[in-house]
Amino acid sequence: MDEHDPRRRIPRTDALLRLPRVAAAAQALSDGVVRTIVRGVQERARAGELAPEDVEAAVITAVEGRRTSSLRPVINATGVIIHTNLGRAPLSPAARTALADAAGYVDVELDMGSGQRSRRGAAARAALLAACPAAEDALIVNNGAAALVLATTAFAAGREVLISRGEFVEIGAGFRLSDLIESTGARLREVGTTNRTRCEDYAAAMGEATGCILKVHPSNFRVSGFTAEATLPELARLAGARAVPLIADLGSGLLSADPALPAEPDLDSALRSGADLVIASGDKLLGGPQAGLLLGRADLIARLSRHPLARAVRADKLALAALEATLNGPEAPVARALHTDPEALRARTEAFAEDLRARLSAQPHPRQGPGPDSAALAVVPHDGRTGGGGGAEVPLPGWALRLPEAAARALRTGEPAVLPRVHDGTCLIDLRCVPDEAQPALLTAVAVALTATGAP
Repeated sequence: MDEHDPRRRIPRTDALLRLPRVAAAAQALSDGVVRTIVRGVQERARAGELAPEDVEAAVITAVEGRRTSSLRPVINATGVIIHTNLGRAPLSPAARTALADAAGYVDVELDMGSGQRSRRGAAARAALLAACPAAEDALIVNNGAAALVLATTAFAAGREVLISRGEFVEIGAGFRLSDLIESTGARLREVGTTNRTRCEDYAAAMGEATGCILKVHPSNFRVSGFTAEATLPELARLAGARAVPLIADLGSGLLSADPALPAEPDLDSALRSGADLVIASGDKLLGGPQAGLLLGRADLIARLSRHPLARAVRADKLALAALEATLNGPEAPVARALHTDPEALRARTEAFAEDLRARLSAQPHPRQGPGPDSAALAVVPHDGRTGGGGGAEVPLPGWALRLPEAAARALRTGEPAVLPRVHDGTCLIDLRCVPDEAQPALLTAVAVALTATGAP
């Protein structure tokens, strides 16, 4: 390298690591992460992308801006309550506290009185049974798909699972329940047709190879028109007469009937209607952490608990703690958002719009002089959605603040990150899922995004 080569002026690694601000920020990061950041900046300088004199500042900025986790908190302004891309249900304050408590050593499998090993997650199981009295026993695993895999493996590996053609469901990211079931070694036996399946269809298909009857709630789509389906009481009589388990996969995790979602099946009613076992997710309408819930007959739950696969899919201490706190604590954010009064939401949105207009009027646009035209902001009707495969096609009447579409990207990439809904060439801010304590930060984020984009 020529002695006049500017690359000779690139600071050495040890010198950069000794910079006070780098050393201070490095206290929250591993040594390997800090050194990787330093080497990355040095490589940019060697490639001519960065002047040697700017290396120190670039390293300081990179180290101070680096988080230990790449997951960013996001304000959900879409009006979709259970947003799969945002991690489904937001946890309640009680569940968040329980998570922090469970992060250290906890008595997850220990009776502190006797000093002997205890049943894992006993308190979470008790809370779940208290919330669903129709169940004799319960088992908690790591997600809804795991619950279905465990059940079909235990009851139908090498045998047949009877399922209606109208209940072949594809869930998120292209996963199909049929593929999931067949991966366990069970054989799917399709009965009926896509639009009409009767109890007689199940009866005609039953035989010595039948391991279980599976009824799946098609939560993310609707078949209407000339339709028919076998009811749980009908299938319960058939399953009982043939001594095979009747499993109902309800998906959304609604514990009991809710007038806000009149067509959504709930766990308690399904068990009272004759299902031997119900399966649901914990991070949907229940409003808890990711978990798979299995509730029903005590003998079936015991059989599942003893199966070797149960160990592979068991829930961890964090999920158990958060689930118990969700069930025992006050109303979870999902339930609060689902039951939001439309007029209260309208008043809140109009107040937010007025605060935003005042904020915009008080600040000049950095490039064009006058601030954005705050009069163009409008509160408009907007239907929220349950999301997460629950309450398909059920609108949740509400209101949203309409902004120019150009603001959407600035909101998504800003700090804090905000996810609005982009619809019909506009950017909509729906406060249904925004906690009161997050509203000031949202107000600032919207003002900054509008000012930065010169909109409206």
